[in-house]
Formats: sequence, structure tokens, C-alpha cells
Amino acid sequence: MATPSTLLRDVLGGKTSQAFEKGLQLSTAGDLLRHYPRRFNERGELTDLSQLSEGDEVTVLAEVESASMRRIPGRRLSILEVVIRSGRHQATLSFFNQQWRERELRPGRQGMFAGKVTRFRTKLQLNSPDYILMDEADDLQAQDFASALIPVYPATSGLPSWTIARCVRMVLDQLDEVRDPLTEELRARAGLMELGPALRRIHRPETMAEYHQARRRLAFDEAFGVQLVLAQRRHAMAANPAVSRPRVAGGLVDAFADRLPFTFTAEQVEIAATIEAELAAEHPMHRLLQGEVGSGKTVVALRAMLQVVDAGAQAALLAPTEVLAAQHAATVAELLGDLADAGRLGGSDQGTKVVLLTGSMSAPARRAALLDAASGAAGIVIGTHALIQDSVQFADLGLVVIDEQHRFGVEQRDALRGKASAPPHMLVMTATPIPRTVAMTVFGDLETSELHELPAGRKEITSNVVPVTERPDWLDRVWQRVHEEVAVGRQVFLVCPRIGEEEDAEDIGAAADDQAVQTASVLATYAELAADQLADLRLALLHGRMHADEKNDAMARFAAGEVDVLVATTVIEVGINVPNASLMVILDADRFGVSQLHQLRGRIGRGGHPGLCLMLSQLPFGHPSLTRLEDVAKTTDGFELAMLDLKQRREGDVLGAAQSGRKSRLKLLSLVQDEKLILLARAEARQIIEDDPTLAAHLPLQEFLWDSFDSDRADFLYKS
Repeated sequence: MATPSTLLRDVLGGKTSQAFEKGLQLSTAGDLLRHYPRRFNERGELTDLSQLSEGDEVTVLAEVESASMRRIPGRRLSILEVVIRSGRHQATLSFFNQQWRERELRPGRQGMFAGKVTRFRTKLQLNSPDYILMDEADDLQAQDFASALIPVYPATSGLPSWTIARCVRMVLDQLDEVRDPLTEELRARAGLMELGPALRRIHRPETMAEYHQARRRLAFDEAFGVQLVLAQRRHAMAANPAVSRPRVAGGLVDAFADRLPFTFTAEQVEIAATIEAELAAEHPMHRLLQGEVGSGKTVVALRAMLQVVDAGAQAALLAPTEVLAAQHAATVAELLGDLADAGRLGGSDQGTKVVLLTGSMSAPARRAALLDAASGAAGIVIGTHALIQDSVQFADLGLVVIDEQHRFGVEQRDALRGKASAPPHMLVMTATPIPRTVAMTVFGDLETSELHELPAGRKEITSNVVPVTERPDWLDRVWQRVHEEVAVGRQVFLVCPRIGEEEDAEDIGAAADDQAVQTASVLATYAELAADQLADLRLALLHGRMHADEKNDAMARFAAGEVDVLVATTVIEVGINVPNASLMVILDADRFGVSQLHQLRGRIGRGGHPGLCLMLSQLPFGHPSLTRLEDVAKTTDGFELAMLDLKQRREGDVLGAAQSGRKSRLKLLSLVQDEKLILLARAEARQIIEDDPTLAAHLPLQEFLWDSFDSDRADFLYKS
């Protein structure tokens, strides 16, 4: 008999197990049983071939329609071309110098065919595919085909789907009773079937209803494992002692409120009060603050930083780029006024010092910033990755603010927190709204606050898609529109996906399909526009590979109104605040992801003028990526767009397989479809960890977690 930990070589033999190890990285019976079917074909129904895409490894169930042999003149080469049909669609199989297969592949015979999809002229085909004809299958394969539902597995060239199905059957036939880590009471509350039957029915259901029951149980296990680890982390953090940083009456927070030229929105007031209470607690705050572009996250974070400074500590704000760090420093200085100039002529007696620390600073400026941070003279330190270097020390770091946290690795965030003498409070901000299921699964250890309401003064942003290939005259209208905005005193962002013709796209989240046309680069676009369409306007260039001084100079001149049009890459995606900018033109907009487009257009409409975003594309009408742009143009709701983005792209490993360096264990859980299941797993995990933080009384759950998350992945979860 076999258990999930039994090595595959003990069940399948050495040669077959090596193929699984090499091709699919599966080494145990449990690994194979968790290599789930991607779909099921129903017996008697032919698989639709309409979904074939060039380059895919596929398995299709089809019927031979015709077979013909042709010889290549002057060469000792013959090609057998077999046309297979599934429903209304056809595909071609090609075999070279294998005339004998013509006797097997006779019209009317049904089989499963597996191979890589290639294109010959205008036709999709499979070259020399593996296949099994159903009336010649061995006993196990015949039994599989006789089933009402035929599983189709993610396969490789050396391991076609039917081979995987046969090996799964062999493992299931030898599988001993599987111990269930979930108690009977938990299964009853959650309406879950037992683990053993679930593993059998996920592979060999008699009905699709059985399959969905099994999938629900196994997807719950995936969600439950993540939520248990996150619940343990929340409990451990809550148990950590932290220095209370209560609000000081009549201090910086009050002085800051008196100087603000605007009033907080109701949401800002509520979230600020929550953060105020958490900073005063004796365990560390860990909060995620997410919201719409321009919803006022920075000013809420600044209020929290001032509360910590009032309490005698320091706050550090970590930004992903020098441009954004410099913008934050300028914004904080502007909001605080004389409160940011402590120790300087004209500075307020009750103020503090705000310093900027980046990697490109001059040696004297860097030494001064380091001294201010180490001595405690600087209450607020704003910087880039330079903040986490060993040379940076703080007198008493009480609050860490991470802006655009997804730009930082686990180790980087952990390194900054490690510079505090006691566990610091932490506020994580993102202007890319995170769907609820992602927040619960990836950031489940953080309490979440959301800002939906825009402050007074933010104007409506209108977005339009401009398919310039279909309507070339519209491009002339775009440049005319740029002139019109500048003529009334406004400014324009013009964004390109690439820096130079030889460069890859800079920081693009989700590119569109490959195109024959060259995508726009800032260098070529700047040169062309400066010499032609926009020659009469003041243009400036900004991209990530410029020297920091050049970048800062370009942004400063644009912010001061000395530049009409800023030609840039996505370096201006977040945090840039130029209220006079009212128009954004995005070239080859289909090369950007949904969230990125929303971030980019959030740079306009920040003053008293309505914003207009023109998303240009060279794609034809009807192209899926053009449809995606239309979806973005229809709404300015960042949370709605975040869910749209999640639905359109592959979810991947939400735990970050790239960061943990391990193969994903989340194979069934869908962040789009399984929200109720994730909520259920979260509630159960929280209750268990509250009662038994170390799982000392739940040994099967300890083993379950160990099996679900290797040490590297668990470490990633605990640090993230």
C-alpha cells in the first residue's frame, strides 16, 4: 500500500518516476495526486479545437477525418498528413517518413492526440504527436476512456495526459487510507468532504458534481494553509511588545491640522482615528492603507508620522524610486511649511526636520542626512533603498511607512524594520487597489483600510481610446489637443512604454500581444515631436536611466511650469503631483496593464481642471487588448479595475513563487471565484490560532502546514 509520502519510484518504477521528476518535478505519490486535471472531456463529445494556440502543449480528443501521404520531389522524404475533426473545427497532424501510421490512422477512428501546436503557412498543426487510439488502449486506458469523464492533465512532451492518468490510477489503486488533518467538526461546519475521497474524486469523478465537491475541499485546504500561517503571524506580532506612541495634545498633529488648506474627507478622518489608536497601543500596528489615485493616502500617513514624532520617536518613509522619494519630500515640506524646518532660520519652535536620503546624493549631503537620522534631529526620514543600508542608523525608529510596497522584496522591508530598537509600527500604502481576496490571501496579516472618496478639488478624468492605425487622422487631432491645453496654460504628460529603440519596455506590468510594429520609445518620440509636431512647445525628457540630478531637474522644471510637455516612461506612474497637468497621452497604451493605466492617468486632474487621458494604440478594432483599453476608459473606479485586472491575467502563485523560490502549492484556489471559501478558511484559522497559537493540540495541522509550506515558503510568509 502507498501513502502520500511514498516515493513514486516505489509505485511506478524507476524509469517512469524519473520522467515525472524531470518533466513535472513530482517525486511522491502525494505530489502526483495534487497534479490535478485541468479539465474533463465527456465521453461521446469531441473536444473543440477552436482554442488551439501556437506554442501550446495540448491534448485533444478527436476523430480522424482523412489521411493522405505525399512525397517531397527530389528528397527521400514523405509526409503523412492526417486531418482530425472535433465538432466544427479541424487540425492537421504531420508525420515524417512514417508511412506505416496510415494503416492505423484511418478515417472514423477516435483517439487522443498530444503534442505542441505549430503553424505551417496558415494552418495550425501538431508535428509527430503522441496519440492513443481508443479501441487499442490497454486495460487501464480503456477503463479511463470508458469513464463518463476523461481527465486531461497539464502534460509535457514526454508525459502525455493519458500516461499521467494511468499513473494516477495506479497510485489510487495502491493508496492506503489518508489521514485527514481537518477535524470532523470543522468539516461539518464548512460542509467539506473527507480528504481521502476528495483526492480520489478530483481525478476520477463519476459526475461533475462529485468533481466540484472534491475541488471545494482541496481548494479549502490551500486557502486554510495560507490563513493558518497568516493567523500565526498576526498572533505573534500582537504578542510582541511595542513602544506606545500616543497623540500629544497641542503638538505637531494639531499644528499640522491648523495649517492644512483643506479638510479631511470623512474616510480620512475615520482611518486617521483608527491609526491614532493603534499607534498608542503597546503592540505594533500593521496596517495596509490602500485607495484610489489621489484619495489622500500620503496626508493620512504624514499625520501618523507626526504623532510618532510628537511622542519622541522617528518615522521613516521608504519609496521605490528617487523621483517618488523626492516628490514625497517636497510634498511633506509643502504641507508642513515651517513645521518641517526645525533648527533652521524661520523654522517653527515646535517643528521637526525632514530629510531626504537617496543613493545619488552628494557625499556632504549624505553625511548630513545620516547624522540627522542617527542623532534624532530628523523626525521624518524619506528615502529609497538607501534607507536600508548598514550605514543608516536611527535614534529611535517608531514608525515605518512603505509606499507602493509591491515594489520591495521581503528582505528589504524586513531590513528597515530591523533598524528599530523595538518592533516599530508599520503602515503599508498602495495606490494600486487590491481586490479583497488578494488582500485576505497575500496581506492577511495586515489590517486593511480603504480610501474611496476623493478630496474636494479633484476633477473628473475622461478617458478615450485612440486607434491610430484605423484612423490616422486622429493622431493629428491628438497633437492639436496638446496645443489647445498648453494654449490655455495647462501642461501635458506624454508616456511611452520604452526608453530607447534597443531597450525592453521599462517596468511594464502586462504587455499586449507581440506586434510587427515598433512600440514607442521616449528617446525617439521626444526627438520626433521636438522637431515636428510639437516643435513650438517646451518639451522635457524623463526616464529611469537618467542621472538623478537630471531627473530631479526635469521634474522641478515641469512642476514649476517651465515645461509644457513631459515625455516620460512609467517613472511618473505614482506619487507625482503637478496640479496644472490636465492632459495625459499614452502611446501604445495596450502595452500597459490595467492597474498601470489607472495609475498613470491619476497624475492628471489633481488641480482645479478636468483631466483628459488619451490612450493611443496601433491595434486594429476588435483586438482583445483594444477591448481591455475600452474597459479601462469606461470607469475610474480603481477597485473595479483591480478586479478586472485579476480576472484578465493569470493569477499565478499569490504567495510569490519567485520570491520563495519554490513550486506553488496553490493549484486550485481561485482569487476570483473562491472569495467565500477564503473567508471561511480565514475565520476557521483565526479561531484555531486564537485558542492554540502553536497548534500544540492540533498535531495533524502541524504536519499539514509542514507539508503545505516548506521552510523557505513559511519564512517568506512570516517576513512578508
